[in-house]
Amino acid sequence: MADYSYEAIAANGREVKGTIVAENPDSARAQLKSQGLVVTNVKEQGLLDKNVSFGFKKKITPRELAVFCRQFVSMSRAGVTIIECLSLLREQTENPRLAQAIRDVQTDVEKGETLASGLEAQPDVFPSLMVTTIAAGEESGSLEVSLERMADQFEKSAKTQAMVKKAMIYPIVVACVALAVVILMLVKVIPSYTEMFEDLGTELPKITQAVVAASDFIMDYWFILVPIIVGIVIGIKTYMKTDSGKLLASTVQLKIPAVKNLIVKSSCSSLSRTLSTLLAAGVGLTEAVDIVSDTMGNVLFKDALRFARDEVMKGVPLSEPIEDSGLFPPMLYHMMRIGEEAGNSEEMLTKLADYYDEEVEMATQSLMALMEPMIILVLAAVVGVLIAAVMAPMLAMYKAMDNM
Repeated sequence: MADYSYEAIAANGREVKGTIVAENPDSARAQLKSQGLVVTNVKEQGLLDKNVSFGFKKKITPRELAVFCRQFVSMSRAGVTIIECLSLLREQTENPRLAQAIRDVQTDVEKGETLASGLEAQPDVFPSLMVTTIAAGEESGSLEVSLERMADQFEKSAKTQAMVKKAMIYPIVVACVALAVVILMLVKVIPSYTEMFEDLGTELPKITQAVVAASDFIMDYWFILVPIIVGIVIGIKTYMKTDSGKLLASTVQLKIPAVKNLIVKSSCSSLSRTLSTLLAAGVGLTEAVDIVSDTMGNVLFKDALRFARDEVMKGVPLSEPIEDSGLFPPMLYHMMRIGEEAGNSEEMLTKLADYYDEEVEMATQSLMALMEPMIILVLAAVVGVLIAAVMAPMLAMYKAMDNM
């Protein structure tokens, strides 16, 4: 098998370029022809033609999945077949990894597989939530409705992620600038005072001596410090991927009030929105809760929902184990109970999701408002020490010169 670059003309007259895996050029042409393409050129890729990823894969974002679902619905309602929809979506996407996944799904569908089965074969690209929702939509004959709900789900997720990333830009930039300034002061500015004081024959102030000692240590042993720091970072990241590490991180998150507020409300929003989407698609409650548990980022909430799933299998209403967990706010399980009693759980969950989406935004803003003064205080302390280390020898120098 080899990689071949190709140029072809699609059924709509558009020029298409891409890559395909085949045994030989003739096989590549046959595969492309079966996809409804008129091949104009096929050639085997050389080493310099191939995309080099160095083991890194471009992540599929919720925004891209939302666009996929939204465009699929639009084309399907226009009378375009599933295979043609996939072909057009593959041509339009700019993410090579997503394009390859859509191509593989298209191949599976052409072999007679369902759309959900094709998506399920690409677990690194299409999440289980999407696969289950679409499978339920295909079984009930409401595929377009399921795709619309998934588009809404991914758009909400993309909006939340963008909001959190935007909130984190300021502290990250400030921390990087502060680190750069501290390193510059320690490596360039502070050491210059050592030479001046040696010429004057006086002793550096204690605070300056401490800073100079830190500077000398960094300059003399940087080749040891850098690997140690990198090793510590890798070690922490590796530990956080273990079960005990995830549990520790989840527990610590809920110990910090401002962070806990954001985590709880984000979990409530995700639970309400995802559960509503799955139930509306016709997925059973037990399976829906199981899928929702996998979307939880915090292990404690994940475990609470898995326990709730087991209770639901016994015939217990979902609101009861949610309340017993002690992790969710009263409003969530009270409203869920009202929905269960009234028989409109989907509608109630959708309203809860909308409410908690707004709460997540407010919690993010509150966290940022708290972080800004904390960052300023930390920077003030660091800069204060450096200024004192710089000013102290200057004042001592002036005093020494007056005594000469």
